[in-house]
Amino acid sequence: MEQKEHLEPLYVKEALPWRRYLVDSILAVVGTSLVTGVLYFFQLYPRIPNISLLYLLVILTLASTRGLYAAILASVIAFLSFDYFLVPPYYTFTIAKFDEWLALFVFLVTAIITSQLASALRHRAEQARLREHETRILYELVRATTSEESLQQQLSIIAHSVADVFSSWGVRDCEILLPDTTGKLIVQGSAKRPLDQVMLTLDEESTALWVMDQAQTVELHDVALASQNSTDYAPRAIVRSTANKNIVRRYIRMIPLEMGKKVHGVLCLFMEDNPRLLALERHLGAERERSNSQSAFFWTFVDQATSMIERARLRQEGLQIEVLQRTDVLRAALLSSISHDLRTPLASIKASASSLLQEDVQWSDEERRSFTLAIEREADRLNRLVANLLDMSRIEGGALKPEKEWYPIDELIHDVLGRMQSILQNRTVQTDLPSDLPPVQLDYLQIDQVLTNLIENAVRYTPSDSPIEISAHVQGDQMVISIADRGPGIPPADLERVFDKFYRVFERTTGSGLGLAVCKGLVEAHGGRMWAENREGGGAVFRFTLPLERKEKVKDE
Repeated sequence: MEQKEHLEPLYVKEALPWRRYLVDSILAVVGTSLVTGVLYFFQLYPRIPNISLLYLLVILTLASTRGLYAAILASVIAFLSFDYFLVPPYYTFTIAKFDEWLALFVFLVTAIITSQLASALRHRAEQARLREHETRILYELVRATTSEESLQQQLSIIAHSVADVFSSWGVRDCEILLPDTTGKLIVQGSAKRPLDQVMLTLDEESTALWVMDQAQTVELHDVALASQNSTDYAPRAIVRSTANKNIVRRYIRMIPLEMGKKVHGVLCLFMEDNPRLLALERHLGAERERSNSQSAFFWTFVDQATSMIERARLRQEGLQIEVLQRTDVLRAALLSSISHDLRTPLASIKASASSLLQEDVQWSDEERRSFTLAIEREADRLNRLVANLLDMSRIEGGALKPEKEWYPIDELIHDVLGRMQSILQNRTVQTDLPSDLPPVQLDYLQIDQVLTNLIENAVRYTPSDSPIEISAHVQGDQMVISIADRGPGIPPADLERVFDKFYRVFERTTGSGLGLAVCKGLVEAHGGRMWAENREGGGAVFRFTLPLERKEKVKDE
């Protein structure tokens, strides 16, 4: 059921008006009179002793179609008519023979009992049809609400359904109020008005807050009563005019959406107190302990709305718990991943510095230079680890914005290789950089970090005598940069996950697992993409792209 569709209103039989009594009386008189006329005209009694049973056809028909009143009235009229016109002495209510008096009495009792049984069956059939109708309405309601993911859409469907189904009870509109994070009640579902156009008055808001606090049903009418104390809240009351008995007044009935001992929201019913419906509308939203079979169906709608709000709250709490659990897992993974990487360079720096400070040992210049290089190398390693952590947090927070400038990609690659000579040492590095490569708009420091991480990974996870190949070429409107090695490669199942945070391929037991995740984030911030492939003959290749733009186009923009 879409939100625009409407459920069928729940028909509730009103108290019998005088017109219905009049119609039932006419039918009872006419029906029995016709049977009496047939019996009198054809003189069927006493030739057919049991011909009075013909009245039972009329009585059963009235009992099954009109109700108990018409059937009882027809039974009494049939009894009197049969005695007056057909039982001697005629045209009097005197019965000469005892057996005729007994037959008429048995007939009257039989007619009354039969009418009661037929009326009871009719009532049960009507109740069965009503329950079937209620079940169908509830099925449509549950089907419509469960097909929506948004709580606001679900509550709007509930509001539409209440206004449609209970329109015969005097409900003209329905709104559902829920508290926000500050405790202020906000309209989350409305049947007639768009949510952005619904504004609560001060009286409505204060009354709804009282309903939330006290968990009691309250009616808000048109005329405000003066309070003895001006600081106290003065509810509204209805003023009825005795001059017009058919006056129709409108008011708001606020019902707490309660589950257990907690009130989750307020259901507002905009109602009309038409005197013809007054007996019915008083049951709508009454206390559960006093609910009859009719208002119990209404409470099913209320429970449906309350259960959806409770499920949404539990789902939100579940998401928060899941986020906290994932945060704990990530925190544990972060600590376990970087603890070794932090301790190792710090221990090397501490050992080298302590060695240089030993006064009782005479170190040669070569040894002092070795200690200094070790301190510098481990400090750079520590700096890269901290930079990866900071960059990862900025990437996840969406605060990483490249400051792009035009720069030749081949010069940037040579700058990185020159700075990493201490790491590369005797490693063979092969470059394939055409001389006609166009400049690219990039953030120098960020792409420098991408290349540094990729080359450092290639050095760390490949044999020391294997070459590293770096190439760049233009492909369409993108620049493709590749860093390839001849190491053990990457298992096919890990080609996609290798860029996840803290994820390390099982062969690679060192590293924090942040380098590739940071590289992918930096490349995607430039508008490119990064992926990994296995090479034929062994090894892996990491590729990333940078978009190419013409300088004239950039200037025009």
